[in-house]
Amino acid sequence: MAQATSPPEVATESGKARYSSDAAGLGKARAGVFMTPALLLIAAFLVFPALWVLYLGLTNYRLTGIAAADPQFVGLDNLLDAITNPTFWSSTWLTVEFVLGSAVIGQVGLGFTIAWLLRDKRGTLKRVVEGLVILAWILPSAIVSFLWVALLDRDGGTLNALLGMPGMAWLLDHPMLSIIVFNTWRGTAFSMMLYGAALGNVPPSHLESARLAGASGWQQLRDVVFPHIRGHILTNLLLISLWTFNDFSPFLLTAGGPDGKSEVLAVHVYKVALQGGELGYGAAVSTIILLINLVVAVFYLRLLRSKK
Repeated sequence: MAQATSPPEVATESGKARYSSDAAGLGKARAGVFMTPALLLIAAFLVFPALWVLYLGLTNYRLTGIAAADPQFVGLDNLLDAITNPTFWSSTWLTVEFVLGSAVIGQVGLGFTIAWLLRDKRGTLKRVVEGLVILAWILPSAIVSFLWVALLDRDGGTLNALLGMPGMAWLLDHPMLSIIVFNTWRGTAFSMMLYGAALGNVPPSHLESARLAGASGWQQLRDVVFPHIRGHILTNLLLISLWTFNDFSPFLLTAGGPDGKSEVLAVHVYKVALQGGELGYGAAVSTIILLINLVVAVFYLRLLRSKK
């Protein structure tokens, strides 16, 4: 039987040994020294930019003009302008549609379906399917967007040739559907891999018992599989919802058009802050996006921690 190990001894000034409170025996001061580089990087690339955006949102800062040289403090005016701006609300609802369609329904549904169908498969078929799905995930956004523009092109597009529908302008007539399908195809790999690992932890004996009891396929999923992987489902939903909410890749396909019909919030911020030069207003909208992300994260974490 393995013997329990005691914490490391640390010498004191009186010569008596005392036990350190941490397993490595470093103490708080030495541990803090090791953590300092990581904390500095976090402060430089996460904390400071976030605080800077909050500050900019309270000013009328612009890329050019007098407001660029001498920005003035305007308080909550930018926030009030945003929540009374119809374009902001239009982008918000388009973003909700984008998240529900491509993340919650698309990536979760397709990722779980692929993982469920491949759970008992072995050999070449499984490796090929997983490889193709992961390839779509790891390819650079610029390359993937170029391929999809070629696929959906009105005149020489591959999709129109396959469907026998020449002249169909998918990106103009169905912009939201196009970016939803694109993002579903692109991001399914993460859900597939996460659910594949989760399904491997479901006891086969439980599924066999359910089959012997006459449970249908849906009943097995509902009563056996889903309760076992509930934590994985909620974690996956949280991550891909936040990623999709802040995703900028739709701009590469439609640039928010036509007429703002696919202008999700990430694209809206880019247009008003960089193309329009209104950095203060753009920072205020970014602050609202941050608050929405926090609300979504807290909601999912509460579900994750609840027993039912």
